[in-house]
Amino acid sequence: MKKKRDRNVLLIALQILYGILSRRSRSLHRRLPLLAAAAGTLLFLFAVISFLFPPITNSFNNEIDVQSDVDGERAFPVPTSGGNFGRDIWSSTQSKFFHGCSNANDDFLTAEAKTQPNRYLLIATSGGLNQQRTGITDAVVAAYILNATLVVPKLDQKSFWKDTSNFSEIFDVDWFMSYLSKDVKIIKQLPTKGGKAMSPYKMRVPRKCTPKCYENRVLPVLNKKHAVQLGKFDYRLSNRLDTDLQKLRCRVNYHALKFTNTIHDMGQKLVERMRMKSKHFIALHLRFEPDMLAFSGCDYGGGEKERKELGAIRKRWKSLHKMNPDKERRQGRCPLTPEEVGLMLRALGYGKDVHIYVASGEIHGGEETLAPLKALFPNFHSKETIASKEELAPFSSFSSRMAALDFIVCDESDVFVTNNNGNMARILAGRRRYFGHKPTIRPNAKKLYQLFLSRDNMTWDEFASRIQINQIGFMGDPNEVQPGKGEFHENPLSCICENFDPKARGDSGSHTRATISHEITRENSPTRDAGGVTDEQFTEDEQDGYDTDDADNENGLQGKRLPNRTDSETGLLLKADQPELEEMFSD
Repeated sequence: MKKKRDRNVLLIALQILYGILSRRSRSLHRRLPLLAAAAGTLLFLFAVISFLFPPITNSFNNEIDVQSDVDGERAFPVPTSGGNFGRDIWSSTQSKFFHGCSNANDDFLTAEAKTQPNRYLLIATSGGLNQQRTGITDAVVAAYILNATLVVPKLDQKSFWKDTSNFSEIFDVDWFMSYLSKDVKIIKQLPTKGGKAMSPYKMRVPRKCTPKCYENRVLPVLNKKHAVQLGKFDYRLSNRLDTDLQKLRCRVNYHALKFTNTIHDMGQKLVERMRMKSKHFIALHLRFEPDMLAFSGCDYGGGEKERKELGAIRKRWKSLHKMNPDKERRQGRCPLTPEEVGLMLRALGYGKDVHIYVASGEIHGGEETLAPLKALFPNFHSKETIASKEELAPFSSFSSRMAALDFIVCDESDVFVTNNNGNMARILAGRRRYFGHKPTIRPNAKKLYQLFLSRDNMTWDEFASRIQINQIGFMGDPNEVQPGKGEFHENPLSCICENFDPKARGDSGSHTRATISHEITRENSPTRDAGGVTDEQFTEDEQDGYDTDDADNENGLQGKRLPNRTDSETGLLLKADQPELEEMFSD
């Protein structure tokens, strides 16, 4: 509006000046005083304009406009800097008080003591790499429950990704077998019987099957058939188990499942190249591919063309019911757009100079959709931009191996940002908690939805402040989730111990220990193995897919204050109505 007024005033002034100069009937000596008067009038007008319409300024420097109304008259100014929040945006202040702990207790029976002869358990995993990882983890626990020998799991080679990789081409199979040898006996293939390979009996178990469920449904068949293969084995084990079994889950997921040297070494190259660019970097699992958006049933303003394109993809899942896009977004079930992710990160303190590694497939809308995010964060990278085609050639034909490279970089990033609550997001969130509570940001999509809608009606300072408040409890800090709540792979509380050191906490006199969970093991608990969490065991991999079945997803950030923080640090209590994305995609 201000620009239009300026243009109108200048136009009038120029017309006056033109009229004066065009009056040829007057002599030159008479024109000069008039020209001087006109020039003075223009200077006066400019002075008045400057007084009435001063330039817009605020507490941030070097603003850029990334959002404007259709007529271009209004803009939403966004600072290029992240601001000064008086805190370290690259770490959690409470992380030093917690550590991963998953060693077995002395009374946890070993494989040698409990494995029964002629009991062989096989599983066929399902989905993308990360969904398969959950299946492998739970298969080890299921074998322990059944006192059975586990055959190295068979990976899904027929799903959407059609990756022909077998277990040994993704994971270090020898390490897997060796690391777990005290817990579960593992063999690479079924033994022969009468010179012929055994043929396993194939069956399924329901989702969230408890140990009692396995004993009632599978054990009788196993005793009769001796070899049983459980199909579509994803989330087929209860979220809630005894502490000893949860710790076994952690030993499998965080220690036994290591990528092959080929995958690990390439992943580390990518991490090193990001470190060469910047001391700190963010890894963003954008998850804004057409299949993800189609499955979510969300609308992103692309009109009839978008609805037809996403609708055609959506027909792949015949069981999906018709959704109301507006309702889905209000409920926080839609991924943020790339621009919204960028605005959230800027509001949380990350400036234009921050380097971002993006783990994503084909983006819906392509470069046009990415443009606002790249304007906010021009230091924008992916494995394709920091590695050559020749380097990626051994992996590029295999979706799971490419996913593993992204997993490694996301795992070792200083800050990980997930834009959905799929398997990759949950597994990485749990892993980053276990290995030091590195910041893991999940958008509070339900709260942010209304904020993004009304952002043009508030100042940047107000917008940023509200983002920061709404993200409390969604930043990967310790104690964000109540004991007994949440999906275990995302919140492995049974495997996280608190360092009991009053001096480190600055406490004086008697100290009441803030217990994370009644299941938490203290550091001096007797353990069978001496090894703790080491950097060597902190390698890795993974990615993303989808799953239409409902899984354990019961996150609960209910009324908890962030641990050991003052009111001035937190601003408010964590809220109970946390947004939960459905079990949408396997990775």
